[in-house]
Amino acid sequence: MTEPMNTLIIMSDEHTRRMTGCYGHPLVQSPNIDGLANRGVKFQNAYCNNPICVPSRANFITGRYTHETGNWDNAHPYIGEEASSFGHSLISAGHQVTSIGKLHYRKVEDDIGIQDMRLPMNVLNGQGDYFGSMRWNIQPHSNTSLNIHNSGPGETEYIRYDRAVANEAVNWLRREARQQNKPWLLFVSLVTPHFPFVVPEEYMNLYPLDSIDLPLQWNKQLRQSHPYWSYVQPLRTPEEFSEEDVRRTVAAYYGLITFMDEQIGLVLDALEQSGQSDRTRILYTSDHGEMAGGYGLWGKSCMYEDSVGIPMITAGPDIPSGETSYTNVSMVDLYPSVLDGLGVPLNSEDHNLPGQSIWPIAKRETNPKRMIFSEYHASGSPTGNFMIRDDRFKLIYFADQEYPSQLFDLIADPLEQHDLATNRVHKFTLRKLERALRTVCNPESVNRAAFNAQHELIEARGGEDKVLSEGRKVNWTRPPGEFTTD
Repeated sequence: MTEPMNTLIIMSDEHTRRMTGCYGHPLVQSPNIDGLANRGVKFQNAYCNNPICVPSRANFITGRYTHETGNWDNAHPYIGEEASSFGHSLISAGHQVTSIGKLHYRKVEDDIGIQDMRLPMNVLNGQGDYFGSMRWNIQPHSNTSLNIHNSGPGETEYIRYDRAVANEAVNWLRREARQQNKPWLLFVSLVTPHFPFVVPEEYMNLYPLDSIDLPLQWNKQLRQSHPYWSYVQPLRTPEEFSEEDVRRTVAAYYGLITFMDEQIGLVLDALEQSGQSDRTRILYTSDHGEMAGGYGLWGKSCMYEDSVGIPMITAGPDIPSGETSYTNVSMVDLYPSVLDGLGVPLNSEDHNLPGQSIWPIAKRETNPKRMIFSEYHASGSPTGNFMIRDDRFKLIYFADQEYPSQLFDLIADPLEQHDLATNRVHKFTLRKLERALRTVCNPESVNRAAFNAQHELIEARGGEDKVLSEGRKVNWTRPPGEFTTD
């Protein structure tokens, strides 16, 4: 039985697991995250269940997969009705639930199970990116090019916002944490290192351009072909970028990670100063990764490790120090973990949750063999993408049979350079993983459900012609008005 105590969850946005010091990156400076790993447990095989913001954050708060809740894309935000959140259970049990920072749900008026939302950031106008829902008519756009060409040193609304989020979290821990009469949950949600790839010069200067490691297969001449990406990549990234552009943008991304890590350090220091650290478990994670130029891709929205893999690190009074867990874990595990960690039993609706508490795993009380599942039905995807992985192999499955599956051996080939799907030696593994995928869902049925919901959404927004005439309104979600410049 897990002892009830406070829970501090810190979530960043778009932090690739591999690009962290404690996960082995030779350049990225993340001393506070590394320090957390040194006094806690680092999960080597942690994943999001949908590699884009809105669906992933719905997975986080409900503990359920996207095909269960219908939060398909960045225009289908969680509103508190699709499934109960861990916050609903905590509030019913008399616990304080406070969020500070990015939520990416619909609007603060919705009952999502957080009674104290500070500096909330939700989807644009309560609607989100419905242009991206129109997946049967994918339009090329210039957002990626603008992000790359404008990368470098500077100040943005995201930088200002994250400083304010960290400051508010520091104040809450110093002034209010000790006033709670039951174990509390504080969710601190930063928006960096999400693009724009602009970071204050002091962080940019930490990464000289000639030292930057170029992304995997960043250049078209180096890239392996696959029918899905032959169609999708020109729509997502209509131009090839120069080596200088790539190096500068990757350097800015590394700088954003270091900036974000510094904000985490402020929060962790405040927890220590508050006198609450001896009865608080800490968990750091991110909603998804960032391809950062790998395979010529920027952003997330795919099943490669740099997109779907996430950091997950926990520390606390009863958590072992300096250990690495190789048990597969994912975002849906955080719902049962939150309730377990605060001593609140699962309710009757939660008997079939796909996740399980990570605290016994971190404490080596259990070491389950687990399959991890992820799915993607959002912007830029002409068909549903599905992932299932066991302790060694990963299957990427496309619902449209026009696009063949991919298979990677993540132990022998952690950077996914060699697709084994057509290798006859691995025919049994391919079939075994597809059978495992179909125990979670029927990919073709889920694909149809996603498209049906998105067609309905576009009709509700005035139809395809109207949406096309409006154009894409969202490059990145804007923070509250006091942090914007226009």
